[in-house]
Amino acid sequence: MVLGALSRSHMVLKNPLISEDTKATLDALYAMGTEIGRRPDGLMIHCEELRGAPGTIDARNSGTTMRLIAGVASLLSKTTTLTGDDSLVKRPMSPLIDALEQLGAKCEYLKMRGTAPLRITGPITKGEARLPGDISSQFVSSLLIACTHKQGDTSIQLESSLRSRPYVDITLEMIRAFGGTVDESGHEFRVKGEQELARDEYLVPGDYSSAAFPLAAAAITGGEVTVRDLDQSSPQGDKAIVELLSAFGAVVSKGTNWVKVAGKELKGVDLDVRHTPDLFPILAVLGSVASGTTRITGGENLREKESDRIESTTAFLRSMGADITPTADGCVVRGVQKLKGATVQTMGDHRIMMAAAVAGFACGSETRIEDEGSFSVSYPGFIADMHQLGCRMEVRR
Repeated sequence: MVLGALSRSHMVLKNPLISEDTKATLDALYAMGTEIGRRPDGLMIHCEELRGAPGTIDARNSGTTMRLIAGVASLLSKTTTLTGDDSLVKRPMSPLIDALEQLGAKCEYLKMRGTAPLRITGPITKGEARLPGDISSQFVSSLLIACTHKQGDTSIQLESSLRSRPYVDITLEMIRAFGGTVDESGHEFRVKGEQELARDEYLVPGDYSSAAFPLAAAAITGGEVTVRDLDQSSPQGDKAIVELLSAFGAVVSKGTNWVKVAGKELKGVDLDVRHTPDLFPILAVLGSVASGTTRITGGENLREKESDRIESTTAFLRSMGADITPTADGCVVRGVQKLKGATVQTMGDHRIMMAAAVAGFACGSETRIEDEGSFSVSYPGFIADMHQLGCRMEVRR
């Protein structure tokens, strides 16, 4: 969506996910002068020239929207004001804002230093920025995209190893798909300025992050689920769920564009989620019903997601009878024979809600999830898909 708005093409985006997060991005781009049209096969996105939004852009609960749009705003001479919901305004922004200031942007925190709400005034014109790579890959993605359109070439240097590397790989693949170039050497990205990106259409591939939930549901219930339209060559980091389910002991088969998982007795494994942090909640669920011990490490940044996902995952699984101990960067789970139904608090976190629902399928009694429908942030079809698979779920207002 962002690249389409920057390219000045009349781009057709096929198979788009229309969720709360992506709607926040579309609303932000619309406020900045982007024309967006609905078509039977997706969306048409066109922007002749980006402009400053007349009011405050609300990224709602979407960290991706906040970070990518901050980069876009740095290209404009008019001031852009960004904010978000109560959760988003607690999440870190300073590494990206510091980098944008190094490139020449003027930035102002409106309440607390390091977080939104904030104001950004461009345009960025300087040639070098340094930032840590181990806090959020979204900071790097934002800079890579913005710097393809700024005046002059840019050197983006990482001061620490890159966390969630696959998300940056996705960004690089997307820039190349639009005809752009980025050179990488060691901890440095070199981006040519004023690139003319263009694309007539783009087909959004299936999402492994969402597919993880129905596939894991099959693994813990002894069922069988096939998910189609999953590209085996995709750089998506959460593609790892396929091999991880196999490591737990599930029966996994796959083809060019599909994955099938059948349940079997699961066994505990040691896992590192440094590059796949979004899988943490559902991996902890798998560990809770696997024999032996599962150790999950590498997730230090999980504490700064929509919720503190180490604590929120530990809390809901303990309430269901799991033997789980949080650690600084993950958890240790000792499998139990069966979970029990409970009343679960999700902290409004979509991945906690969906992981708790899947855990509920492995319980001997009813699970009640106190949530306003946060799954719509990233996977609005979650409940309908679960019903289609035979799960008994009821929404009570």
